[in-house]
Amino acid sequence: MNAIDSSTPSELVVVTGASTGIGRATARRLAADGFHVLAGVRTEAAAAEVKAEHVEPVLLDITDERQVAALADRVRGDRRPLRAVVNNAGIAVNAPIEALPLAEWRRQFDVTVFGQVAVIQALMPALLRSKGRVVNIGSTGGKVAMPAFGAYSGAKFAMEAVSDSLRREVEPFGVSVAVIVPGAVRTRLTERGGATSARLAEAMTPEQCTRYAGLMKAFRATTESWGTHGLDAAVVADAVSRAVHARKPRTRYTVGRDAAVMTRLTHLVPDRLLDRMVRRTMGL
Repeated sequence: MNAIDSSTPSELVVVTGASTGIGRATARRLAADGFHVLAGVRTEAAAAEVKAEHVEPVLLDITDERQVAALADRVRGDRRPLRAVVNNAGIAVNAPIEALPLAEWRRQFDVTVFGQVAVIQALMPALLRSKGRVVNIGSTGGKVAMPAFGAYSGAKFAMEAVSDSLRREVEPFGVSVAVIVPGAVRTRLTERGGATSARLAEAMTPEQCTRYAGLMKAFRATTESWGTHGLDAAVVADAVSRAVHARKPRTRYTVGRDAAVMTRLTHLVPDRLLDRMVRRTMGL
């Protein structure tokens, strides 16, 4: 590889799920901060949209072992140290637990848990060499499981545990692990999740449709409100930037008033009372 001149960023950052929303905003912010960003996208069209100064798109489906291995080869072949891996790629599969096919449960966990673990495993050697950091994009769904969010919250709760375990394993070797916990954010993930939910609702039995009609109406109203009142993705990108730059990053960064309130309530409020508060929040 050619020598790096003084105008070239001296450190790499990997951002998965960078096609839109939080991932794209994070890639742009970290490039502006002075890093060379390897931005994971799933299509050539997305790569063309994301490409920018110091933002290098890489084709990356985190459930594809060959593409994850190719990313690790790209990092290993670069003389610059890997400062951080930002695990943002994810999907939202939402439906009542009774009515959600197991294949959809597996798809949710394959992307939001197993795919992220695959990226961490592949890039950990580089992070250990550079004493870098892992930044996992979490959610209030990983703190409070609302009705119809069972699969999504299950995966996000799982990543909370993975993040805690990983932090306790690798911090003695100089690798930090932080979780970003945003509240409602205006992103394409919410739109795609709504479309997925509508598809799943159409596959319910007549009895399930009757049983969960009120819940699915409340779910749609709740997610649509996020598109209107949610945070801009750039606010989350700011928190990621702080986690990447901090000499000793916090274990968690809560972003947004709703995230702060819901996270605190889980420690202060009995389960039955929290159940009522969640249902009231959704208009049930």
